[in-house]
Amino acid sequence: MSGITQEQEDDLAYNVFAKACPSRGTLEHVTGRWGGLTLGALYEGSLRFNELRRRVDGVSEKMLSQTLHALERDGLVHREAQPTNPPRVDYDLTPLGHQVAERLLALIHCVEGSMDDVLAARVRYDETRGGL
Repeated sequence: MSGITQEQEDDLAYNVFAKACPSRGTLEHVTGRWGGLTLGALYEGSLRFNELRRRVDGVSEKMLSQTLHALERDGLVHREAQPTNPPRVDYDLTPLGHQVAERLLALIHCVEGSMDDVLAARVRYDETRGGL
């Protein structure tokens, strides 16, 4: 249960549970595989594209670029291009991005801290259901 009544939900300017709500797209950008990891990595501070790509192990150049564009469009990431040769581009979190990343990192730490329980649950599940 979310703790929000239907009446309170109806009073919200945006409702992520409504199909046409624009907040749903932003939630997808934030909670998607690469979006969440990108926001978490940038929480530590400004990074250049290749530094960020190394930090978010496994992301392709194309996917990282698409992720950064979506997060920048949503106002969560700031891109700063410096007119040097070669060009230097730095990415960091906006104040809104920092708020979102902070909450996301709490979830990440919760999951990481619970992995022994998760792995044990998987074993029990697989034993009961015959495995995957």
